[in-house]
Amino acid sequence: MARLSLSREGRDSLERYMIQQASLAGITTERLGKTFSVDPSIQQKMENAIKESAGLLQEINFIGVDDQEGEKVLIDTSGPIASTNATSDGVKRRNPASVADLDARRYRCEQVNYDTFISYAQIDAWSSQKNFQQLLSAQITRQVALDRIMIGFNGESHALISDRATNPLLQDVNPGWLKHIRDKAATRVVKGMTLTRRDDENKLVAKGDYGNPDAMVHDIRSSVLDEWHKDAPDLVVLMGGICSIHCVFP
Repeated sequence: MARLSLSREGRDSLERYMIQQASLAGITTERLGKTFSVDPSIQQKMENAIKESAGLLQEINFIGVDDQEGEKVLIDTSGPIASTNATSDGVKRRNPASVADLDARRYRCEQVNYDTFISYAQIDAWSSQKNFQQLLSAQITRQVALDRIMIGFNGESHALISDRATNPLLQDVNPGWLKHIRDKAATRVVKGMTLTRRDDENKLVAKGDYGNPDAMVHDIRSSVLDEWHKDAPDLVVLMGGICSIHCVFP
């Protein structure tokens, strides 16, 4: 039978945890369990903690907005901006290039819940840990980060009521990064590529479009990226599990 009460040590740990959560949110403990708003500076601290718990999220831009829905303009160049011009004759003028990518793209924010609970038995089991509050907060923060990454790669839509049993990769929580690319930058998407497969003796089993993942990546770079991005020093390749297996076991 499940435990219906806390030990004295467990109660003390729970109270300290609630005090810590109230402090992090900038409210009193009496406000816990009720609706409250979090100051933007505290929200940013929470966002930073989530990003720091997963290296990939530190490489991705997250921009907070005030409106649920609106138009976004990316601060990004659409090509090279260097040029020369003979201006000494006073006739030819220098023509500046815009530093904003003016392609119209709308955004819409949807509510995503990160609801968790911990049982009395678990609180009692953890109460012996002096840093119980930090351990629990770090565990939840880490899972929020992992969920964001999972949605980023697998998200297809936003359902009013999501179903983790039917969509274990959180496909129905929100459209992910790859979904946005497929919908709004279809020219950057290449489908149907295959890799050559070999057996344990390195004999050809099935010939694919590319002999190995490296060849595939180089071809994508040369055929999909704009000319001014192809030799950028900060290009990164994110490879799925199936492709990474080909790197280790070609």
